[in-house]
Amino acid sequence: MSQLRAYAQLVRLPNVFTAVADIALGALAAGALPRRWLPFLLLALTSACLYCAGMVWNDFFDVEQDSKERAFRPIPSGRVTRRHALQLGNALFGSGVGLALLAGWALSAWREPETESRFVWTPFVIAVVLIVAILLYDGWLKRTVVGPVGMGTCRFLNVLLGLSIAGSVGVWPDVHLAAIVGIYIVGVTWFARTEARTSNQRMLTGAAAVMLAGVLLALPLPLGIQPNTGTLLYPYLLVALGFLVGLPVARAISTPMPAFVQTAVKRAIVCLVVLDAVLATPFAGLWGLSLLVLLVPALYLGRWIYST
Repeated sequence: MSQLRAYAQLVRLPNVFTAVADIALGALAAGALPRRWLPFLLLALTSACLYCAGMVWNDFFDVEQDSKERAFRPIPSGRVTRRHALQLGNALFGSGVGLALLAGWALSAWREPETESRFVWTPFVIAVVLIVAILLYDGWLKRTVVGPVGMGTCRFLNVLLGLSIAGSVGVWPDVHLAAIVGIYIVGVTWFARTEARTSNQRMLTGAAAVMLAGVLLALPLPLGIQPNTGTLLYPYLLVALGFLVGLPVARAISTPMPAFVQTAVKRAIVCLVVLDAVLATPFAGLWGLSLLVLLVPALYLGRWIYST
């Protein structure tokens, strides 16, 4: 059991459900559910594999720093060897690519009878680009000033992966939708950069402003949707999300100690599911809030498995 927990910590199991929420958002935005349930399931598994692989590679590259700052993590503590982590990371990437190809096959089989039947490569292409972005972030970018942008790009691509269930990805509102999530994650990643030690208040304030910018970018989203099946509650849901994330963030800014910053980061990461659910409502109405069910396993597992 302890070994299973070590691997669950290595892949940040509670956070996997935030990646699945991105795929569900994309599928609802594309109007693909419930008809294209099989491609959706395959894309959700693709995203989960790639997210877990990214977490494994993150710890693989960070073993020296973690030995000093986070010695409790699976690799520096010796509960998982670097060799096994390398094998797991490669296996998860390979599984993600294979599942993306299966999703493309399923999408080609789901085409309308009057359309030409051909293989859909969009999920595979996005998955490969996402793998490149993950490795660039884990191996290099996160140690530079553009690290948060690198992580935001990964989330941007993950939402596009969900939108690929339509067979292709458009400019509007697809890119707008993915950019909202990506910018929000840029802010969260920036906020978390020094969570292991006392943080700089100005840096935290800047990061919080980026998170807020992502939420504000979501306000005009319904304007680009035809027909608009959204709910009148949409702007109020965004405000509620702002308070849900903003309260622990404000506390961390006023007292930038590791405990407060880490609490704010955990809340911001989990609330990505809430953000995805709110963003889904202009496309699916109140049914978009069904994504909130993903909070249940994320919060339950988060009681025993760390997520940052």
